[in-house]
Parts: sequence; C-alpha cells; structure tokens
Amino acid sequence: MPAPLRIYLAGPEVFLPDALAIGREKARLAAEAGFEGVFPLDASLDLTGLDPLEQARRLALANEGLIASCDALIANLPPFRGASMDAGTAFEVGYMRALGRPVLGYSNISADYACRARATRARGPFPGDADGADVAIEDFGLSEILMIEIAIRESGFTVLTQEVAPGQAMRYLGGYQRCLAALRAHGDRLA
Repeated sequence: MPAPLRIYLAGPEVFLPDALAIGREKARLAAEAGFEGVFPLDASLDLTGLDPLEQARRLALANEGLIASCDALIANLPPFRGASMDAGTAFEVGYMRALGRPVLGYSNISADYACRARATRARGPFPGDADGADVAIEDFGLSEILMIEIAIRESGFTVLTQEVAPGQAMRYLGGYQRCLAALRAHGDRLA
C-alpha cells in the first residue's frame, strides 16, 4: 500500500496558544481523508541558546524543508494583522506554487480583499504603514490579493470562503475539511 500523500497545513494558527492541538486536529482530519497532514510546528528543533536571528533562520529552513517534502498545501487565509492574510502563509503558498504542486485555500471571512483594505484604510494607518489615499487598492473581486488567489486557481481549485462567528477565523475547520474533500476528489492532480 503506498504512503498517503503529504499535505502541508499552512496558516496563522501557529500563533495561537493551542497551536499544537489545532495542528493535531488538522492532521487527524487529513488522515480521515486519506492524507498525511504536516503542520509547520511538526519540525522538532532545539533552539536553546541560539540568538533570535539563528532561531528564525532554523525555523524558516525547517518549514521550507517540510513544504518541499509535501505533495500539496492547504492554507488558511483569513486576514491577519491587517487587511490581508498572514505574510508567512503567503510565502508558503508561493513556495509550494513555485515547486509546481497544488495549492488550496480557505478563509472563514467572506468579505473580499478590496472591502477589507478599504475598511483598514478607513480606520487610519498604523505607524509606518505605506498606504495612503492616493495609493490604489487592488480590486478584482477576489478573496485575497491576486497572486494568492490566482496561484490557487492555477492549481485547479478556488478559494473557499464562508463567514464564521467572531473570533473563530483561525479555529473553525469547516473550510479546511472542504479543501480536503476537494483534494480527494481531484487526487489525479497530485500524480
């Protein structure tokens, strides 16, 4: 029997206090769907005694290694610390896309990117924000910036969106399960 296909589970959940429990649950759901879920915190690293830059370097390279070891990526894409998705997750999506492997995504926020960007601008800039009234807002009616959404569409999938209860954007796994089902239904894309 062949080994299950490995799916990298990208998203800002890694910053939650119960990140490991969420990663275990996502891996369990992946296993139920016939895949092996690989969470960014799965890399066991001893960072003891290392300066912050070396810690960061080792974490980044470990995650790149995990991504490269996977057959596909599913990303949680809610806005995170701004109008757009988590920047680290955006890198992971781009990295997997550059490897030529399928990328899927979901967001538990239904408002499109342009709507969120306008709302963020209306609240006023945070210190150092380069945005301004004369700076264009990307508006293609997409759930995320075009580079992310098109990467997913070019993989043969769409960004799955839905609205969930406030505070649940990083915890509700219904969209994730829908991505697993889509991937299972199109397993030929992983061959």
